Amino acid sequence: MPPTAGPAGTDPHLERLRRWSWLLDQAFRIPGTNVRFGWDVIVGLVPGIGDLSSPAFGMLLLVQAYRMGVPKLVQVRMLINAVIDALLGIVPGLGNVADIFWKANTWNMALLERHARPGVPHTRFDAWFVWGIGLTLLAAAALPVVLAVWIAAVLYAWLV
Repeated sequence: MPPTAGPAGTDPHLERLRRWSWLLDQAFRIPGTNVRFGWDVIVGLVPGIGDLSSPAFGMLLLVQAYRMGVPKLVQVRMLINAVIDALLGIVPGLGNVADIFWKANTWNMALLERHARPGVPHTRFDAWFVWGIGLTLLAAAALPVVLAVWIAAVLYAWLV
């Protein structure tokens, strides 16, 4: 059963979001294991529209986080979780398997509830996570440039 009350109180918006998060990520359990999955995996089997449920819900969580004044760094972390979830969902088959283990909605809901109270700052892990993803993206963007320069240097040396 989904949690019904969290540290953020009984805000009706949070209650609804909490319920949807549970339905999308944890509504079912694989028998004999502790592995849980939700409707996101099942709806993800529908070509075209199936992979839109989780990003759409992620946007609702982000809008609520903005409305509640969640620290910007935490909002960025929530956005990164949602983007990774959406990118994993693009890959046929793999996206459905990844949805079992990458529970962006559950994690983002927990972040929202933790930081929904005024004056709760982001954690050190939030900062490390955002910086780590940022540096990884920077390295991924720089890699083709470095590779192109290296190939050009090798070709130049070979021709001269």
